[in-house]
This record gives sequence, C-alpha cells and structure tokens, in this order.
Amino acid sequence: MKINSIYVGGWFQRTMLQLSEIYDFLREGTSRLHLSPNQLEKYRKQLEIGKIDYGVAGEEYVEFTTALDIKVKIFEDGLITLKNERVSEDTLFADIERVTNYYETKLSPAFSYLFSLGAPVPKELANIETVYPYFVVCDKASKDEMTDLLSRTEKQKYFEFVNSKYDVIRGDKYYFINNKSQSLENIERYIEEQVFIREFKGQLHRYLNLHRIIWEKIDQVKEKAHVKGSDIVSFSSKLDGYAKTVNLIDGRINQMSTYLPTREKIAKNDPELAEFLAISGYRYETLKDTLDYIKHLWTMTKNYVSSAQKLFDSLGSQVTEKSVDNLTIVTSMGVGASLIGLFTESAPEFTIFGVIYFFALAIIGWGVNKLMSTISKNRKYEVSDIEYDKNIK
Repeated sequence: MKINSIYVGGWFQRTMLQLSEIYDFLREGTSRLHLSPNQLEKYRKQLEIGKIDYGVAGEEYVEFTTALDIKVKIFEDGLITLKNERVSEDTLFADIERVTNYYETKLSPAFSYLFSLGAPVPKELANIETVYPYFVVCDKASKDEMTDLLSRTEKQKYFEFVNSKYDVIRGDKYYFINNKSQSLENIERYIEEQVFIREFKGQLHRYLNLHRIIWEKIDQVKEKAHVKGSDIVSFSSKLDGYAKTVNLIDGRINQMSTYLPTREKIAKNDPELAEFLAISGYRYETLKDTLDYIKHLWTMTKNYVSSAQKLFDSLGSQVTEKSVDNLTIVTSMGVGASLIGLFTESAPEFTIFGVIYFFALAIIGWGVNKLMSTISKNRKYEVSDIEYDKNIK
C-alpha cells in the first residue's frame, strides 16, 4: 500500500483583503501596517518558502511550497490546508507530526503576528486547543489495509463511504481516503470542503459551550439573594468583562453568515463533487440552521449580561446613597461639636484641655466614619431578579 500524502486543515474568518496582505507578506516579508520589519522578516524566514502562486478556484487562493516538502494553500475565506508530500506508511505518525508542527510553530505564529492589530480574539477562544482533522490519502489500498490504518489511530469508525473513484473511512479526527481512479486535484477539493464543514461546525459548537459557561458565571453572581456592598464593584467588573467577551464573539458569529452560501454555491457548481454532495450536501443546510440557532442564543446571552449590568449598577447607586447619608451624619457631629464650643466659651483659648478636646473630637469623627464605612461595606443589598426553571430546555 502506498500513502500518497497527508493533509491538515483549519478555517478562521478572512476576506480577500487579508489574502492580499498574506500574499505581500509571503512574497516580500512586508506589511502596510505598523508592524516590525524585523519581526516580519523573521517569521517569513521560518516558513522556508519556495515557489508562490496566486490563483482562482471558485475563490482566490495563495499557494506556496516549502523546503520541508510541505505545500500550503490559503483561500480568501480563511480556509487553510497543508499537504505533506514526503510520507510513507512506516513513518506515518512522524510525517503527521511534521506537518502539524509546521502549522503550529511556524505558520500560525506568523499569521497571528500579521493580524495582531485590530479587534482581538477573545481569550476564551484563543486558549482552546485545536483538534485538527487529518486526511491520509492512499493509492489503491485494500479494505483490510484501510481498516488497519484506522485501528492504528482510532478505535471507533464514525463513517464509511465507498464509490467507484475513492473510498473514505473516517474516525474522530482521522480521515483515510483510498484513491482508486480520481485525480489528486479532485481529492483535494473533497478535503477542502470537509475541512470547511468540520471547522465551521466546530466553531459553532465552541460558541454554544461559551454561552453555557458565561451564562453560568452570571448566574453565580446573581444567584445570591443578598450581596455585600464591598463585593458590588468586583461583581460589576466581572460583568463588564463578560459583556466585552460577548460582544467580540457576537461579531465573529455574525461574520460566519457570509461564508457559508459562497462555499455551498461553489461546491454545488463543481461536477467533480457531485458524489461527495450526494452524501454531505445536506450539511450546508444543517449548518445554516445551526448558525441561526447560535445567533438567537447569543442574542439572549447579550441581553442577559445587559440585564445583570443594570441590576448591579442599581445596587451601586444604593451604596453611593448610603455613603452620602453616612457622611452627612459625621459632618453633623462636627458641626454640633463646633456649636457646643461656641456657646460654652466666650473666646477660644489655646490650652492643654483644648488640644485634648480637639484630638478627642478628631478620633471620634474618624471612628464614626470608619464605623459607618464598615457598615456600608457589609450591608446586605437585595438582588431582585426573575427566577427561571432551568430544567426546561
């Protein structure tokens, strides 16, 4: 059995504008943004670029080779595939590691720096470990050989597709493609669509999980019937952080609507993908429905954060009002002490008793102010909010 190549892929929203920036960076190591020329050149050198091509295949793309026999293809919508062309059955896992390492330690850091300006990626997304889909393309392998490959990587078979041109056996993150009579170009088209669909779905799933996490964190803040005045500021800061994250992710979700129709149209206009679409074409429609669901869910999340912020802003106003009342009490005590002194002495005199009296008043005033401040911080403020039955989904 011959293993022809290994592919690794990923997708994150881009446009033809970013593709032009990538092209300039790959060709010349430059950028029109205020980025360090030394850093740009350093990242470009690490890529070990060979030949660079700019083409169109439904969408515009940039493709380049490397000294490591890895070919990289980047589409205008952000889809990226890396192909390891130096591979064999004996060194399969080492070859997979080599292309993965290039992606993670060379290509991703370069693009992260190239696009480091502008709206940030929420840390909740930046810290998520990516599970790549790996595609192993074989030539005229037997079914037993394909099954053996799957058993060496994953225990369970998720999906199997057989036709006259190529077979596909899929585990969780490994796809084994047995090429019978199909051109490698068409196999790549199949892989590109699989990467896009898988990554699109994966991002939506991450947004669903983030909704759950953020909602529960807000619940933890709001679930207390009463909260100390000293804790209100810290709770408000947490809610501001959640609101920022929600707004950033909301922008990412809204961007996704623009990519799906284009990919679907290009795939359905490609006659070579007819058999592929016969088994997975419905997934574009499913992704649309899932995207709409996530959008509505995220709107609910934004409204929930906003309502929590208004609630704690109201509690903060109550704390301020109580602080003003306390200050009024302390001030009134000082005025009273001054009046007592005015009516009991015909003229002020500097005496030891007067000094002691002054410091006694100062200590009493400080003590009263401290007492009032402590009472304010530890005062319990009622958190009034509507309760919902969370067992209904």
